[in-house]
Amino acid sequence: MNKGIYIATLESHSGKSMISLGLMRTLLGKTVKVGYFRPIINDVPEGKRDNHIDTILSYFDLQMPYEDAFAFTRNELIQKRNEGKSGEIIDTIIRKYKKLEDEYDFVLVEGSDFSGEGSVFEFDVNVITARNLGIPVIIITSGKDKSWEEHLGSLRMAYNAFIEKDVDVLAMVSNKMLEENLEDAKKYMREFLPEQIDVFAIPLIETLNNPTLKEIVKALDGKILFGHEFLNNQTGNFGVGAMQLRNYLTTLRNESLVITPGDRADIILGALQANISSNYPRISGIILTGGLTPEPSIIKLIEGLSEIVPIISVEEGTFNVTNKVGAIKSNIYADSIQKIETTISTFERYVSFDPLVERLINFEPHGITPRMFQYGLVKRAQQSKKHIVLPEGTDDRILMAAGRLAAIDIVDITLLGDEEVIKQKIMKLGLNIDTEKIQIIDPVNSERFEDYAQTLYELRKHKGVNMDMARDWMTDVSYYGTMMIYKGHADGMVSGAAHTTQHTIRPALQFIKTKPGVSVVSSVFFMCLEDRVSVFGDCAINPNPTAEELAEITISSAESCFAFGIDPKIAMLSYSSGTSGKGADVDRVRQATEIVKNKRPDLKIEGPIQYDAAVDITVGKSKMPDSEVAGQANLLIFPDLNTGNNTYKAVQRETGALAIGPMLQGLNKPVNDLSRGCTVDDVFNTVILTAIQAQGM
Repeated sequence: MNKGIYIATLESHSGKSMISLGLMRTLLGKTVKVGYFRPIINDVPEGKRDNHIDTILSYFDLQMPYEDAFAFTRNELIQKRNEGKSGEIIDTIIRKYKKLEDEYDFVLVEGSDFSGEGSVFEFDVNVITARNLGIPVIIITSGKDKSWEEHLGSLRMAYNAFIEKDVDVLAMVSNKMLEENLEDAKKYMREFLPEQIDVFAIPLIETLNNPTLKEIVKALDGKILFGHEFLNNQTGNFGVGAMQLRNYLTTLRNESLVITPGDRADIILGALQANISSNYPRISGIILTGGLTPEPSIIKLIEGLSEIVPIISVEEGTFNVTNKVGAIKSNIYADSIQKIETTISTFERYVSFDPLVERLINFEPHGITPRMFQYGLVKRAQQSKKHIVLPEGTDDRILMAAGRLAAIDIVDITLLGDEEVIKQKIMKLGLNIDTEKIQIIDPVNSERFEDYAQTLYELRKHKGVNMDMARDWMTDVSYYGTMMIYKGHADGMVSGAAHTTQHTIRPALQFIKTKPGVSVVSSVFFMCLEDRVSVFGDCAINPNPTAEELAEITISSAESCFAFGIDPKIAMLSYSSGTSGKGADVDRVRQATEIVKNKRPDLKIEGPIQYDAAVDITVGKSKMPDSEVAGQANLLIFPDLNTGNNTYKAVQRETGALAIGPMLQGLNKPVNDLSRGCTVDDVFNTVILTAIQAQGM
């Protein structure tokens, strides 16, 4: 079930804060604990805090640490990007969001503010972030200072950007519109949006758009002479008091901000008197320019007034100050209670989110991104710590992966090999590995060597194995590591960086054996593509499976998908789609498909089907329009090892996909095989897969 919503825009000052405040109020009426998260915040001075986070946490009394409410400042984000660490950005955002998801009933996520340069990059980050968090979005766009055509274009652009990345859009809000255009905006959005997406339009509320005296003081670096307690006064309009008082009084409007040189006592006193007069509108404050302040006698007069407004002294001249006031963009602060209440009441008047929230809480996310998948693997491995043996303990890649695994304390590790050689290699590689936390065993000198050899002899004596042969085999790290699993001294094994597949799995086939009802050991790769995770099987073990074996491989692969949180849509691949193809190879795939349908009618499966029809929605619908799998397949079963192995390597090399695996399936205990060309990442990921497999055995 979904536990989050992402509020996104494609521009600054869109009124996104209104949606955040209003939606937070609505969510707190529906569920007990709501968290708040901003992946990216604007840069703040050292020792200061982000204003908007403080406003949300303070006003709604959210009992969550400030540091948990964001992932990166804008400068940190740009620095990571320039260092080529975009993956680290997403990983950190996912980790921090998932922590909140674990602690709260629901999490409101607010996208970035688009301040400064790099707005296109920020928008891309928002789209990618929403996709990787797996949560739907509400898109807000502003109509202020735009032509009708510009505004409508931005609506379409924002919507298309999220949809193209397979992000669900729940609603669109056209904000800061002219009152007379509200219905037209909703009508236009309705024309290009699917029916299930809600549309709302909100007018420009001038009182929310204008800054408070507090914001003006900050922007002008002003000195407060009077009225500290009224700095949250909202400005309506502003005007320069340069004319005769009798003429200036006629220009005053409600909540006017008076800007005048500091030596114009007549304007100052006249404006203050007008403020308390029932015949004139109230003013919000007075800005005194030129670094001038009233004479002591005037100050004394002001001090004796029954009512006062903020009076601010600034150094700059009237012209510059007036221009700067006009350029100030209003924000909402934690102590701007009146402004917050106005914002929420405006939201509630124009946006009916109660039905949307019901949909939101029951929303089922679809699909899974590579980053989500990898994060999920780590979290699942941490749930129940397992012990994994790595027989190739002197291989550099194994040692580097072991160091990473030990650093995050995700599994217990045993390395096999000469202890002194392994420790020297650790020093040579400069790895920060605490060898007290990683077990190192030299099989020949192990205290369990004779017991293991005796056990192997008992298991294989009916095959002509004697004790001398058993001892000889037990000096082999693959046999020793597999025996550790058999005897319960380890939960799983990962090998193959320096050994063949046959060398790795032969001991497992001899005495770990296959699960009841399983006759074929097979494998799958988790292919982490740019925007999805696909599962490929079998690309490592069985050269030419029969129809029955292919069906068994398919069922085992589907079970592996379920075990790792993937709802399988199975494509039985061939050179032909549907009933058109003829020949032994396509007939074998067709037969295997029927066997799976008979044995597991609950599985979504299509076959035979070509690769493009399986993964491309346009091709799939054109070739097989009635299929629930065509164009959407995420479990691809290859007809033979030649096709599967070459395809996975081609996809990996040509697209830059991360291939996690192969993960062997069908054994009683997890033993997994690495490619001899594996990377440190391959070792790291395969160990995590193995640990998760062990949790279910």
